[in-house]
Amino acid sequence: MVRNIGTAVKKNSRKKTINDVNSINSNTITDIKNKKLDSNNIDSLNIEKSIDNDKNIEENARKKSAKTKTKCEVSDMNIYLFHEGKHYEAYKFMGAHLVYEKRKKGVRFTTWAPKAKNVYITGDFCNFKIEQEYKMEKISKEGLWSIFVPNITAGEKYKYVIETTSGKFNYKADPYAFKSEVRPNTASIVADNTKYKWNDRSWMMKRKRFNMYESPINIYEVHLGSWKRKNNEFMTYREIADELPKYVSEMGYTHVEILPIIEHPLDASWGYQAVGYYSVTSRHGDINDLKYLIDELHKAGIGVILDWVPSHFCKDAHGLYMFDGTPTYEYEEEWKRDNKGWGTYNFDLGKAEVNSFLISNLFYWIKEFHIDGIRNDAVSNMLYLSYGRNNGEWIPNKYGGDGNLEAIEFIKTNNKAIHEEYPTVMTIAEESTAWPKISKPIEDGGLGFNFKWNMGWMHDTLKYIKDDPVFRKYNHNKITFSMAYNYSENFILPISHDEVVHGKGSLLNKMWGDQWNKFAGLRLYIAHMIAHPGKKLIFMGSELGEFIEWREYEELEWNLIENDSIHTKNHKFFKDINNFYKENKSLWEKDYDIDGYEWIDANNADESIFSFIRRGKKENDFLIFICNYTPVVRYDFRVGVPTLGIYKETFNTDKEEYGGSGQVIENVIVAEEIPYNNQPYSINIKVPPMAAIALKLENINKLK
Repeated sequence: MVRNIGTAVKKNSRKKTINDVNSINSNTITDIKNKKLDSNNIDSLNIEKSIDNDKNIEENARKKSAKTKTKCEVSDMNIYLFHEGKHYEAYKFMGAHLVYEKRKKGVRFTTWAPKAKNVYITGDFCNFKIEQEYKMEKISKEGLWSIFVPNITAGEKYKYVIETTSGKFNYKADPYAFKSEVRPNTASIVADNTKYKWNDRSWMMKRKRFNMYESPINIYEVHLGSWKRKNNEFMTYREIADELPKYVSEMGYTHVEILPIIEHPLDASWGYQAVGYYSVTSRHGDINDLKYLIDELHKAGIGVILDWVPSHFCKDAHGLYMFDGTPTYEYEEEWKRDNKGWGTYNFDLGKAEVNSFLISNLFYWIKEFHIDGIRNDAVSNMLYLSYGRNNGEWIPNKYGGDGNLEAIEFIKTNNKAIHEEYPTVMTIAEESTAWPKISKPIEDGGLGFNFKWNMGWMHDTLKYIKDDPVFRKYNHNKITFSMAYNYSENFILPISHDEVVHGKGSLLNKMWGDQWNKFAGLRLYIAHMIAHPGKKLIFMGSELGEFIEWREYEELEWNLIENDSIHTKNHKFFKDINNFYKENKSLWEKDYDIDGYEWIDANNADESIFSFIRRGKKENDFLIFICNYTPVVRYDFRVGVPTLGIYKETFNTDKEEYGGSGQVIENVIVAEEIPYNNQPYSINIKVPPMAAIALKLENINKLK
């Protein structure tokens, strides 16, 4: 969003904000520049405008003429902020906009190509030929080009033609296009974004009071192209809206995280190698169709998180790649721009115009689509100059380190801007290293994300569950180690799409043993994940108990739960454990409070049993968990408890209805005055095989 420039109040003056972008003239810009302000402090800039009689006359004349102006007008202030890297709503004037100019309806096209010799607009209206009539005007020395073309309407296809300094003519899709052709076609399409009427007011009002750290967050990660299909073809956003919100709500999830839906050429990239950051992928429909899907999710009580890729983009010739014939959106230095691991180019996060492009894109999704959270992909690739490079393939920063200083500043700026404008919208980092304070406030030396994915927990625990139970005691710390650093960040525990593809196997198939033990292990693992501090994320399909890994070119195996089978029982387990999580405040109220978790016994390696307490805010609101990672029933198993009273089993993954052996605790459990496990009291129970159980303190008075 375009930021407030502050106020300077003088006699006979009025407040002026940067939102008055169409009413600040070039003289004002000159005044701004002459102040020699640090661009990082533009938010505090004071603009003073006298309103004497002459100015009032000028103001009235301007207001009168404004009837023929539009929000996409390329004003001096728009140009200035864009080139300063401070424009947070550049999409409102960049790209293609339906307008009324010169007493005619048409489209205003604007693009950035700083080193182009000339730029033309071409499209359906001229059969994609290069014509002088459609040569664009260069409106800033830094390379903004613009043209108004009358009589163009929504739905017409277009491209920019960049004439390079070497005399080549390159056809390019619009980086700011709101709509694109369905692959393999690559033209941009003029879109009308003014038609949709939202129906999620109740959700948006509720979101204003959302305390993300003390609320249940259990995310269902979904790839829209393969969740479900219709005759093996993509479903539309509206068709998905008929099924996904109801399904996710009934399954007990709180949010969906959608894999990138920005336009991308290759299905197999899952959206992570994009060309159209403002263009909703046309595989499933248009802008209004996607808004309808988000609307329906909100009406079902489901938050929406969008996977966002600010790190790199694909090298397809029609996209951002060498946009003006030279490095434009990418770094000038080849070693810095070339992402060899992914075959892509890295964004140059030191360029002001790239900053305006990306941060405006964030605000576009949050403001125009009511997105509730942004997950930043590949943050490590942004932070480290050495990421994916061998020694000798990168150059240290000015301090001699491998931190990408401009990327660090970019990340902080983004997070600060979002938190100021949308304080309850989540920002999430997918970051796989030990970079400190990813999810800590900027003023405390952090990067300002709300949450960070706990990749260490994920890797350690997935390795542990593959082991034969006989040998698990030798890797006991794979389960306990995560609590040693748990409070260093605000963690989300992720079992994402990356863990069930490329030969890694499905989550079920990672489990040790025969079919019974695999399903038992899956239930145990998920229950332990739910009980562990931190918010949760799991990729679609695990609830079905799929043996095959994810395939982006076909739908999930929904037939597995059509009949009464172990898969159906597994599906019911997921539904029940998710709802159990939501219903128990002790599982989410104090995720990031050290008092919210207490080990009972972290050292029982010989039996591979872990016991601990999760606490809520109220004194006696706690759950005791016992997790048994061996296929052996443990009878007369003593567990220390903090309070004398009557306990009751409230969840057991070994229930027959889930496919287990039925080793449940039906009777209440009376605590004894026998100190154990550094607790003042203890209970004697039966622990089911390859299972997790949860115990809750009943009314203490019942003991009398």
